[in-house]
Amino acid sequence: MAISNPYQAYQQNSVNTATPGELTLMLYNGCLKFIQLAKVAMKENNVTDKNINLQKAQNIITELMVTLKMDVEISKQMMPLYDFVRRQLIEANVKNDIRALEDAEGIVTDFRDTWKQVIQANRKLQYNKGGQV
Repeated sequence: MAISNPYQAYQQNSVNTATPGELTLMLYNGCLKFIQLAKVAMKENNVTDKNINLQKAQNIITELMVTLKMDVEISKQMMPLYDFVRRQLIEANVKNDIRALEDAEGIVTDFRDTWKQVIQANRKLQYNKGGQV
C-alpha cells in the first residue's frame, strides 16, 4: 500500500529514525507549537482550540516528566520546573491567562535551546572521535 501523503511519510520516518535526543527535541518543539496555537486561539477567544492545544502541550510536559531518570541529579532539578510549566499551562487554560502561558513558553524555549546545544555538542564530539580513529 502506497502512502498518499509524502510529507506524512517523511514525518513518520523522521520519528522512527530519530535518536532519543532528537525525539526529546521534537517534543520540546511540539510543545512550543501547541503553546503558540493556544496563544492565537486565546487572543481570538476560541475556547475549543485553546483547550485542545493546551492539553496537547500538557501531555508533552507530562511525557517529559515521566521519562526523567530520577537517579540522575539533573532530573531532580528539572522535575520541579516541568511541574511548574504544567501548572502554568493548566492555569492559562482555566483562567485564560496569557501571562501564565508566556511563562510556560519561556521555560520550554530555554529547555529546547539548551537541549539543541547539547545535541550539537554531542554530534561534534562524536565527529571528532570518528575523525581520530
